[in-house]
Amino acid sequence: MAKKLVIKVTAGADAPERCSQAFTVAAVAVASGVDVSLWLTGESAWFALPGRAAEFELPHAAPLPDLLDSVLTAGRVTLCTQCAARREITEQDVLKGIRIAGAQVFVQEAMAEETQALVY
Repeated sequence: MAKKLVIKVTAGADAPERCSQAFTVAAVAVASGVDVSLWLTGESAWFALPGRAAEFELPHAAPLPDLLDSVLTAGRVTLCTQCAARREITEQDVLKGIRIAGAQVFVQEAMAEETQALVY
C-alpha cells in the first residue's frame, strides 16, 4: 500500500459529488495515518478562501469545512498557482495553512516513491 497519497481535486460546486468524494477520500486517508497532499485546482480553487467551503452543499455528504479542516490539520493542502492567478487569489487571501504551488511541485509529490496519485 502507498504510504503517501496525492489527491488533485478539479471539481467544485460544478460537480459536487466528485468534489465531495475527493475531500472525503483525503480526510479518511488522513484519519488512517496516510501522508496526504490535497491539491485544489480548477473550480475547487475557491475552497482555499475563507467561508467558501461552508457554502458547499451535498445531501448525505460530510460537511466540506470539516473535511478540509481535517486535511489541513494532519496533511497538506495546496492551491494551484495558475488556478489561483486566474481567479485573482493571492497568498494573503487563502486559509491559514494552504500554500500556493505549481505543476513542478505537484509532479515531484506525485512521482515520489511509495506514492499513489488520484485525480477527481
